[in-house]
Amino acid sequence: MMQGGFDVPDWLDVSRETFERLSALCALVVRWTPAINLVAKSTAAQIWERHLLDSAQIFSLLPRNAGHWADLGSGGGFPGLVVSVLAAEAAPNLKVTLVESDRRKSVFLSEAARTLGLKVQILTQRIDEVPVLSANVISARALASLDVLCGFASRHLAPDGTAIFLKGVNHAEEIAEARKHWTFDAEIHQSKTDATAVVLEMKAIRHV
Repeated sequence: MMQGGFDVPDWLDVSRETFERLSALCALVVRWTPAINLVAKSTAAQIWERHLLDSAQIFSLLPRNAGHWADLGSGGGFPGLVVSVLAAEAAPNLKVTLVESDRRKSVFLSEAARTLGLKVQILTQRIDEVPVLSANVISARALASLDVLCGFASRHLAPDGTAIFLKGVNHAEEIAEARKHWTFDAEIHQSKTDATAVVLEMKAIRHV
């Protein structure tokens, strides 16, 4: 279905207000990218499909009764700000924390949250220096290898928490490498936006 010039898939069932917020987020990222490189300039023209929908697909994995979602390395707000927009409608009591060490990107996140009327916590710190978050959900997109992400998750996830990582064509190799140092339960979901990509839903992450 086309809406506002964007192709809105059936699985993205949101109100007009939420759609307008998502559209406004795309516009903000495109406006700021020439100055601070929030997304690759080569993908800015496909920001809705390449970045926003790719991020939005993970919201359906939000566990029931989760109270705190932490997005690591939020950058241009993908997926953290997208999660916050969707939560405002579907899970208004969900606390969303964005962790971004780059001060300029953190300024963007703050300005975007203010403009979009979102209540988010933004931490301008390195992930390994942030006090333990004990989040029910941790997410990351285009941040680091799965081996490194498991380390972040083991520090910041609540004991029964879920880690949600978007991974590309080399996901099988990354999983094999991570299993050399970590044990975990992983459910692999085919990406809804990229035939070569997956969404990893991981639990019980423990160092070997």
